[in-house]
Order: sequence, then structure tokens, then C-alpha cells
Amino acid sequence: MRSGRLGRARRRAALLLAGALAALLCACSQVPLSARSGAADHGREERPEAGPEYDVLVAEEHRRAGRSAAELAAWQRALAKDEGSAFLHRKVAEALLRAQRPDDALQHAERALELAPDEVEGRHLLGSLYRLRSDLPAAERALRAADGQPVDRTAALLLHQIYLEADRPEDSLQIAEQLAAQEPYGVQAKLALAGSYQRLGREAEALALLREAVELDPGNLRLRALLARSLRESGDREGEIAAYREILELEPHHHAALSALADALVERQDVAAAATVLAEIALHHPEDARARLRLGLIYFEQRRWDLAAHELDAFRSLAGQASPEIRFVLGSARRRSGDEAGAREEFESIPEDHKSYPDARLELASIHERRGEFARALEEVERARAKRPGVGVEVYGATLLAKSGDVDTAVALVESLLAQDPDNDELLYNLGLILAEAKRVEESLAYMQRALAHNPDNANALNYVGYTWAERGERLDEAERMIVRALELRPEDGYITDSLGWVYYMRARALEQAGRSQEARRYTERAREQLTRAEALTGGDPVVSEHLGDIHLFEGDKAAALQRYEEAVRLNPRPAEQPQLFEKLERLRGELR
Repeated sequence: MRSGRLGRARRRAALLLAGALAALLCACSQVPLSARSGAADHGREERPEAGPEYDVLVAEEHRRAGRSAAELAAWQRALAKDEGSAFLHRKVAEALLRAQRPDDALQHAERALELAPDEVEGRHLLGSLYRLRSDLPAAERALRAADGQPVDRTAALLLHQIYLEADRPEDSLQIAEQLAAQEPYGVQAKLALAGSYQRLGREAEALALLREAVELDPGNLRLRALLARSLRESGDREGEIAAYREILELEPHHHAALSALADALVERQDVAAAATVLAEIALHHPEDARARLRLGLIYFEQRRWDLAAHELDAFRSLAGQASPEIRFVLGSARRRSGDEAGAREEFESIPEDHKSYPDARLELASIHERRGEFARALEEVERARAKRPGVGVEVYGATLLAKSGDVDTAVALVESLLAQDPDNDELLYNLGLILAEAKRVEESLAYMQRALAHNPDNANALNYVGYTWAERGERLDEAERMIVRALELRPEDGYITDSLGWVYYMRARALEQAGRSQEARRYTERAREQLTRAEALTGGDPVVSEHLGDIHLFEGDKAAALQRYEEAVRLNPRPAEQPQLFEKLERLRGELR
């Protein structure tokens, strides 16, 4: 069968191309400027009088420059001049495939094989096209020789993959075993065999082959990534993490390895290590929006409010928008970091029909409450109640009423709730808080004791009673026992931890007054330990900072005490809980001057 000027054999095509290149170098003025410089005037590069070799050169130039449409047009012009060229049919098919026109590509690939049945490149292309169509019999015809064997190694690897995709692992295994027999130290053969073993459930054998492949080519990061993924699928999380770390030893900032390692650490619940890896991604791959989001959420869980706000804001900038859930978390981080204006902007942006809306309004109420704007806070509570009524919202509204001075109405509201559920220890606890707000401490303690009578493990009531006694310097043994029990119930609660540190401080003061200085120092150390932990758990709190300042002052370190008092002021102190903070601060400043 006649194959045409370019299609008879690849060698002839290569010689022809080389000759054309030599001629072109000698007479470059005949090649259109647009073909050499990349200009867009394709009309000048079309030379009907020139042979197909000219259009081949133009097509190659466009391919190197990434001009796919112009490349395809040039190949088609060359083919129009030599319809019998298998080489040109194949090149047109490849260009059509890159243009995502596989059906058109298939026609030319079939014609190329018809013209040159022994050309393996054409068989590879035709097999790949039939693979896209999931036409297994046709792919086999293209990739196997007359004796039934793959026409070459590339065809064997392609068939192996096609069989895996068709869920025929036994057939893929047969080909992989043939490859392994021919290439006992070949990496590709080992990978093919490992893929078949994995599909057949022979995980241990697959892992062993992947390890052998890595040993043969230790610098191949793709192989190491395959090994890590296989370890993950086999349930070996520690092995997977070790494999990613080995990749990072070879390439420290490898993006995919860092991302996969972070995922593995999160799933292992090693959040601190995951945060370190995600921070590295944020540093070296700052465009990774997913990593910035995950890092922001981890920082939020760790109460690192400033960092959380920074990363979540970075995510929003990269993504172009943020969901109401993310805006709510960002607002919460901003509020806790002291950026109340930024927090209000986030909370107010949450639409009324979204599930986060009631929580956002309650957060806004909390901001107004801190500013002493109780009427505005109550307005926000009403908005939340309208969307999601409940006892918690009612109690918060009562608390705000009490803070605004209407204690009787607040008490009546909570008592009406108690009438419906008289054994509710949380209602009793909250009624106690309302009375405490009105400075009716004895009545408050009575309600707290009632709450504990119904539920001895109400951690909030235990903490309140213990802390109140500690503040008075009374019943310190009982106060310590109650707060220790509250901390057993809620070990990660920074405010209960602060209460325990304060009990230890008050015990130290009592011991010092009794002349037992050595014992007092031991309690001071225990107080500092608990308060430092409370600071970490709360992410920074004005009361905790003031308490640490009190310890420094007790020990005679006025400079350190002043630093802590100033820190407490920067953290927006709560006047009801810290009535003496500014007095202590000014007195200490005067003494140090």
C-alpha cells in the first residue's frame, strides 16, 4: 500500500525533516517572519506552493510556542498536501487530541495505522484513544501484535493500565509479571506489579515492591509519594507520615508532600504538628487557600486569636469570598483579639436567613455588653430570640437586664423559667449569677448551693462558690477542693484554671501572714503554674494578667507586676471583676517613678 512522501517510514520522515531544516538555515528568508517570531499574521505563513515539509516546520514552531490552534492548522495544511502520509495523520490526531477533539483524532489515528501498521507510535496513540472511549477490544487490537503479545514495552504498560481501569486485575497482573520477568530491576515493571497486587488485595506484596522501587531510584519523589499513599491505604499512618518526611528531607518545601503530611497529622489528631506544617505551607506557598483556612481554624481552636484572624483573612482574600460560617469564626477571632470593630463588621455581614445569624447577633450583644451598651445588647438578643428561641437566650437577656439595673425583672424572668423546671441546676446557677451582678452575694451563694444540691458536678457552680470564698480569704480548703473538682470535670477550662491559681495565691498570702514563708513560696509557685496555664488556655485574659501581676507584686517584683497590669488594661478589663486594677496600676507607676 502506498504511504505517501512522509508516511512510509519514520526514518524517511526524520531525514526529510533534517534536510528541510538544513535548507531553512541556508535560506531562512523564505520562512515567513510570523513563523519565526510568533507574530499573529498567519496568512503570511501559508504557502500553498511549498511542500508539506514547510508546514511541518511551521507546526513545530507553533507547538513550541504553545499556539495549539495555529499548530493544528499547520498540520492540517501539511496533510492536505500529502494525504497518504501516516506521519501527518498521526500528528493531526495528536493535535486534535490536545484540542479535546478525541472523536476527530480517532479518525486520523485509524488512518495512520492503516497506512503504517508497523509504526508503534501510531499504535500507542490509537490505543490511548480507545482507552478514552473505554473500548477495550479495540485498544487490545491496537496494542497487541499478531502473536497476541504487546507490540512493545510502552504498549504493555498502557494495556496494564487499561486492564486496571476495566477492573480486570488478573489480566493486568499477567502483563506486569511479563514486564517484571523482562526487567527484574526495572522501576516501571515493579510499579506495574505493585498496582496489580494492590487491586487484588495483596497489600504486603505491593508495599514490598514499592519499597524496592524507592531503593532503586531513591531520588524519585513520585515513587516516594506512591509509597506514602500505599501506606495510608494499608492503614499504616505512622509509615505514611515517615514517608512524607523523607520526601521533605530531599525537597524541604515540596508543596504536595507538605499538604499530604498536614492531612495525615490532622487525622492522627496531632494538631500542633499539623499547625507547624500548615504554617510552613503558608510561608512558602502563600497562594494555597485551603492551607490558610485550615491553619486559621487550628489557630482558632488553640485560642491564638490574632493568628487565626490573620490566616482566615488571607483565605478570604485568596478565595475572593468566605462563607457565613467562616465569617462568623473570623468575627469571633477578631472579637477575642480585641478588634471589636472588625468583629462587628463580620457578624453584621451574616445574612438573616443563615443558620449562623442568631449566634452572630449574640456575639454582637456580647460586644455591646462589654461596652456597657446594655440596651443595644438587648436589641441583639431579641433578634437572636426571634430566629432561635430558647432558654439560653432568655437567660442571657435576663443577665443583660440585671446589668442594666433592672435586677427585679431579671430575677422574675429566670424564676418564671424555674417554675417550669424547678430542678434545673443551670437555671439556679444563672439566677445566682444575676444576684451576684446586683452585689447580693449571699443570695447568690444560696442559689449556687441549691444548684449543687441538684447536681454536685455542676462545674460552673463549683467554680463560682470556690472562687468567691477564695476572694474573701475564707474556707480556703473547701474552696480548693471545689475548684479542683470543677477542673477535673473541665480540664481545659482556662477560667477554672485561673480560679485554682487564685486559690493558691490566697493560701500563699495567708501562710506569709502567719510567718510560714517557705510554705507560702511553694503555693506561689503552684499559683504561677496554674495562672500561666490559664493564660494559654484562654488565649489571654485581663483577669488572668492581673492575677499574675498580683503574684509578682507579692514577691516584690514591681516592674514585672506593672508589666502585667498594663497588659490587663490592653486586654479590655472587666470593671465588675477588676474594680481595683487601675488603682493598683497608678499606685505602682507612682512608686516606680
